[in-house]
Amino acid sequence: MSRALLIRLARTLVTALICITLTFVILRLSGDPLDALLPEDAPQSIRDAYAARLGLDRPLYEQYLGYLGGLATGDFGRSLLDGRSAAGVVAERLPATLLLGGTAFALALLIGIPAGTIAALRRGGPVDRGAMGVAVFGYAMPNFFLGLVLILVFALWLRVLPSSGFGTAAHLVLPALTLGTAMAGKLARFVRGAVLDVLGQLHLRVARGKRLGRIRLVAAHLAPNAAVPVITFLGFEAGLLVGGGVVVESVFGWPGVGRLLVQSVAARDLAVVQTIILMIALAMILANLAADLLHARLDPRVRAALAGEARR
Repeated sequence: MSRALLIRLARTLVTALICITLTFVILRLSGDPLDALLPEDAPQSIRDAYAARLGLDRPLYEQYLGYLGGLATGDFGRSLLDGRSAAGVVAERLPATLLLGGTAFALALLIGIPAGTIAALRRGGPVDRGAMGVAVFGYAMPNFFLGLVLILVFALWLRVLPSSGFGTAAHLVLPALTLGTAMAGKLARFVRGAVLDVLGQLHLRVARGKRLGRIRLVAAHLAPNAAVPVITFLGFEAGLLVGGGVVVESVFGWPGVGRLLVQSVAARDLAVVQTIILMIALAMILANLAADLLHARLDPRVRAALAGEARR
């Protein structure tokens, strides 16, 4: 099992390196950052001086090797706008993003799991159709549109919640509801499918034939088996939440990493953009790795497959 874990970690490092390389190359091929940093009529001597100071006059491969060397020592580069550490700039915004993402994730769990489970247990009935109808609506509604509707209703018409800002629990309600709604809809549909799949298996039919109580049947037989595929889904969604709030943070003026990404792309602040994308990629990779390990712990078949993979 330890060898299988090492194989997964090696794949994780390779995936991270691919993300770093693609981000580095694409950002530098998309345009000259000096165009955003300097006025259009800046003399060529000034442009050359800035390029030399920022290392932009070196060949691309030298810039790339220097960037990898910096990452190996924990140096993510300097912001082109104010010269501060790119990691420090991102770290200032990270708590707000984690607060928003964590709240939205918890909201999705509280809504999506019960809704999907109840819909599966009431398959084909009005509860099932109603729950899945709401789930499809939540999943299909674009974040920016839902956010604007919530601002219109709760901030402008009812005047019970602020439309933007940060600092109080009231400021968190609308962006968390906007971000969590889509995930709750997807999660409800996924949980419903997982529960229906388990309900059709032989051991569940045997347990139901023993006339076990509904609560005991769900807790002892249904939930543990249905949780295995749901964990994989949640790992993917948890990774997405770190960078998935770009639109929501922009709509609500939330001072998080997503809004910083939009501002940094507009200003072509390469070091900050690279740091944010690397952070999002690592969050995705680590969340999925954690989900795979938990999946293997819960499912003996996955443990056996990993053991066989490690022996090859």
